[in-house]
Amino acid sequence: MTTAAVGEPGVPPMPERTPRALREAIAQHAPELLPDFDAHWKRDIADAYDIAPVPAFMARWWGEYAIARDPLLDQEVRRLEEEAAEATDIDRAKALLEEAGHIRRNARQVEPGQ
Repeated sequence: MTTAAVGEPGVPPMPERTPRALREAIAQHAPELLPDFDAHWKRDIADAYDIAPVPAFMARWWGEYAIARDPLLDQEVRRLEEEAAEATDIDRAKALLEEAGHIRRNARQVEPGQ
């Protein structure tokens, strides 16, 4: 499964790849992520007075938003992770988590406007 195509109904395009634009998009389209986004920013960037972690911060939250903005994709990732948590077969759990991880990695590659 991949992230939504440009112009897919109901899925907003990705913002500019800046912390401010990403925060605004999260606030508008995935507000449930905002408290964790802000807490992470404050803890790892603002209060640390260190911009070195910004690329890692952006990679994480870019992917989180890319998934959250698409309800079907978000539902699929959650289903895979929940099914893995409940799996009694370690190989099945591993396969489910690998599939969810693949979706998350692809989500981090989505470009602005897509």
